[in-house]
Amino acid sequence: MQTTPITYDDLRSSVISVPPLARKADLSLNDAENTKLIKHLEAGGVRTFLYGGNANLYNIAVSEFGKLLEFLTGAVAPTSIVVPSVGPFYGNIVDQADILKSFKFPTAMILPTLFPAKPAGIQTAVRHFVERSGIPAVLYIKDANYMPPEAAAQLVEEGLISWIKYAIVRDNPAVDPYLSKLIDLVDRKLIVSGIGEQPAIIHLRDFGITGFTSGCVCVAPALSMKCMNAIHREDYAEAERIRELFLPLEDQRNTHGPIPVLHHAVSLSGVAETGPFLPLLAPLADERLPAIKQAALDLLAQN
Repeated sequence: MQTTPITYDDLRSSVISVPPLARKADLSLNDAENTKLIKHLEAGGVRTFLYGGNANLYNIAVSEFGKLLEFLTGAVAPTSIVVPSVGPFYGNIVDQADILKSFKFPTAMILPTLFPAKPAGIQTAVRHFVERSGIPAVLYIKDANYMPPEAAAQLVEEGLISWIKYAIVRDNPAVDPYLSKLIDLVDRKLIVSGIGEQPAIIHLRDFGITGFTSGCVCVAPALSMKCMNAIHREDYAEAERIRELFLPLEDQRNTHGPIPVLHHAVSLSGVAETGPFLPLLAPLADERLPAIKQAALDLLAQN
């Protein structure tokens, strides 16, 4: 596992995968199936792993956090990057920061929440996390009310932020006043598109930000990497052709929830057995699964 600070080249060199977390029937971590998913991603050229919402780290017990970090440290290739997540609430953030001190992760993402939270309080939590963990944070902006661009820029200026995952969903991603303001205030090299392949071309081409995260990369990593590389070489026609292959599974995620659909899709495609859902999440109804399975298998076949 790479332990050095994450650079601009790191953010451009790989799609940032956001995998689900496999669990056994008793809800304990399933190391074998999680390793299978990691190796599938690495075989497709992916070298960056962000464990956050898709891994349901919102609901992980602090007592299990150290076990997860220990597993992740040894599960990936020496050149791969792992970014765990903490939070979303202050008590979790500081307790998990103390646990992270015993490891050598280059950064960790702070999971966002809107209640009970205020931008100034979130800034304070970020400062306390960095002080206690000794590493910079990934700032995850998925709602305009989380904090204004000026507050995010202030944290960057204080040297507290490794990079920013920008994930505010727009009907038309080309029209985004928040992102337009953010790139005026923050170096675009530090900003990553955080909504998968769907808006990636527009975010990288039109706003000039650096890379993108993806959940569906867990099914088709080589294909997602081809999309990223096409964008970087400005072959937007090819990037769009590939992006459209992801749409059926992304449509399922948009309709039924991005986290549960991906959790099911990884299992139903045969990539890895993700197992039961850690509460407070729950599986989708059985009648939803055939369409998810078909979309996942069709995407895997294109990989």
